[in-house]
Parts: sequence; C-alpha cells; structure tokens
Amino acid sequence: MIKTAEHDFTVETVVDGLVHPFSMAFTPDGDMLVTERPGRLRIVRKGALLPKAVEGLPEILSLGHGGTPQDGREQPGMRDVILHPGFATNRLVYISYTKPGANGYGNLAVARGRFENDRLTNVQEIFHADAPGNGTNRSSQWGGRLAFDKQGYLFITVGDRQWPPAGDLAKHPAQDPPNPTGQVVRLQDDGRVPSDNPFVKTPGVKPEIYTWGHRNAQGLAVHPDTGDVWLDEHGPQGGDELNVIEAGKNYGWPVVGYGVNYRTGLAIHEGTMKEGMEPPVHFWVPSIGITGMMFYTADKFPGWRGDMLVASMGGQKLIRMELDGRKVVREETLVQNIGRLRDVRQGPDGLIYVAVDGDARGFDGAPTPIVRLVPAARR
Repeated sequence: MIKTAEHDFTVETVVDGLVHPFSMAFTPDGDMLVTERPGRLRIVRKGALLPKAVEGLPEILSLGHGGTPQDGREQPGMRDVILHPGFATNRLVYISYTKPGANGYGNLAVARGRFENDRLTNVQEIFHADAPGNGTNRSSQWGGRLAFDKQGYLFITVGDRQWPPAGDLAKHPAQDPPNPTGQVVRLQDDGRVPSDNPFVKTPGVKPEIYTWGHRNAQGLAVHPDTGDVWLDEHGPQGGDELNVIEAGKNYGWPVVGYGVNYRTGLAIHEGTMKEGMEPPVHFWVPSIGITGMMFYTADKFPGWRGDMLVASMGGQKLIRMELDGRKVVREETLVQNIGRLRDVRQGPDGLIYVAVDGDARGFDGAPTPIVRLVPAARR
C-alpha cells in the first residue's frame, strides 16, 4: 500500500502485454482503447487485451514500417487517441500518428473515423502538419497530443522536430509563426479552421495555428471548471514546463527557458523571461520527462478532486498538483519507480489509469502494462 497526504492506495495491473502504450480512451460501452507505438490501436474489454488490433487505420510510419530509428527514445508511430464529445451518438474516434514522409522521418497527422464492430470506418485525415524534420536521425519530437475544449474545438500539439537551438534563436522554426513547428493547432471537429483563430487574417501564417514557441508538448488537458487549456512540454536538459495556452501567444522556446544543452551543459537561452513571451506556470529542473496529464473529477479519491495529475518518463513518477487558480501551490509524488509513465487517464469507474512505457530506443522492446490506482480503506 502507498500512503500519501490525502489518500492511501494500491497499484494493480489492469492488463499486460502492450508494446509502448501511448494513450488510453474509455468508451461508454466499457471498452478501453489503447494506442501502441508500433502503429496499432488495441481494445481492452472486460479486463482482457483482445488479440486482434483494430482494423481500418491509415498508413502509419513506425519502426519496421518505413520509419527511420531516432537517436532517442521517441520513435515514430502511433500517438494519441481521444473520443469526440458526442461519441455516444456519432462513434467518432480521433488518432494522431506519424505519417510517411521524406527520408523515413515522417510528419504528424490526425485522422478520425467511426468505431464500429471493433474497427474504424470512414477514416478521414483532418490534419497534416507541414513540419519537416531537421534532416537527421534527431528529427523526432512530433508532438501529437489531442484534446477537445468545452466549446468542442480540437487542440493538437505539434513538436519542434528537434531543430537545433543554436545561432540566432529568434530565427528558430518554433519562433517563426508561418512555420507550423513547435505550435499548438486549433480546429473544428472536422478539420476546418475556426473563424476566430488568432492568425486567420494574418498573411503568410497558417490559420490553424493557435500558439507558438513550444518545444515538444506531451500533455494536454482542459480544466473542468474554468475551461482553460493546460499543456506540459519537454524542456531540453532541464526546464520541463507547465503552461496555460492563450490565443496567439508565444511561449518562448528556445529564446527563453530553464534548460541547458545535453552533454555539454552549456546555456541555450537568452534568459528565463522576455517581454512578449509567456513564462511557464510551473517548471521542473532537472527535467522529469513530463508526459500525459489530466484533471481528476471523480469521487474515489475525493481529496484529489480538481487536482492535476501528471505522468513522467525520465523521472518515472506520477505527480499530483494542487492549484489555486493558475498557480501550483503543492506538488506531491504519488507513484514512482514502476517504469516510464507515458499517460494518465480517469476511468469511468473513477479510478486512475496509468500507461507504462518501455525503455527501448531503436526497437519495440518488451511488453509493458497498464496499471491503476485503487483506494485503500478509509483512514
């Protein structure tokens, strides 16, 4: 049993045998949909992983299927899966993935399809990021997190593709709004651009761009009360960030931040703050490899209601964040050292589900589980 400030709980395995699970989504029918990095969408039904992957997916670039191995743990393949807010009637599922592109580096794409009879039908690509890699085997950082806000708009994170943060930092692709690299995109549910997006009337800038100056956003969640869209993103060596995104704003990468260059430890940024660039709400130095995030709204852990939960890979932690408005007032580690944690979601049963990623770099590696937090008896 694990004891924390508000609740005691146990960690139990829900299902095992997954290969780099990236994201989870729960259907009203009781199924759990899970994306696997090698390019599969899996179904967990009544506690069992169905042996057959979901059919009907678009072509996905992954290792062994045209993808160039990257110098790091982030490899091409499947990314996020979420349900349309009206899934109960329209059965629409959204997935993000790396789509085949030049030199096996690919690009981020988002598609939607109807989930019926354990397959996807009427699949349509609704977004394709024209965010090319830097031409080397360090062209990962695709981004790919998805979320619907309370108005039904779809938000998509697009990574900076590891363009080197060197030279004139103000000319880095993430600081170039016409370039859809290191951005957050906002779309209608069918891929059309909302008429009130901040750059709709700006010549030369792609109208889908909502915010810019990001590195590699790996977590995205909407506050259940305020409707604010929260985002977490990988810093370099040091400087993982937590941000609230607002239309048209620049979040500073790589001009400002708290990280340093890998291996050398030399400074990257001009400083930690600059006029016209948004500072993070919270940051982690050293980095913990921040990933999936959620707000807890159920009653199985009443002391955590309204809190943010954030998973991490490098730090191998699940963290609880208490907020006062947009300020983090307390940070508590709930779980640690059970593996690299890729995603965290609230299940329909009010329990907290965590996807454990593998530790492989250029291959798929040994299978890993999805676990959940189960409350212990009341103190």
